[in-house]
Amino acid sequence: MKGMNAATGREIADLDHLYQSVGKIISTPLASCVKRRLFGSDLFGQVDAPNNGAERTRLYAAIATALMRWEPRLVLTRVQLTSDDGTEGEAFAGKQYVDIEGYTTVSGDAVRARIPLDRGNVA
Repeated sequence: MKGMNAATGREIADLDHLYQSVGKIISTPLASCVKRRLFGSDLFGQVDAPNNGAERTRLYAAIATALMRWEPRLVLTRVQLTSDDGTEGEAFAGKQYVDIEGYTTVSGDAVRARIPLDRGNVA
């Protein structure tokens, strides 16, 4: 599938377009798109929740549910929350990411994406 790069306006295709789409789905809070209220993920409903096993499972479920609903090109095999331990410098200390793994339904290519969970990434 071809599309437009949200940052540059240039044409993108294939895995680049898929990665952009995954990031957009995860970073968009539910009901924030006026004409598409169901678009996005319930990831932001997990903000301020305790960091325990049950809440982490809810977070993974929110991400997986959104991706299965909105991205038919992706077969999801793994979702994991990771944190930067600060070894790359103080600017990145404590930053959290969602790691996505799976494969595409179009070509069968492996998919691995790391999406940052920061306020600047929210749609």
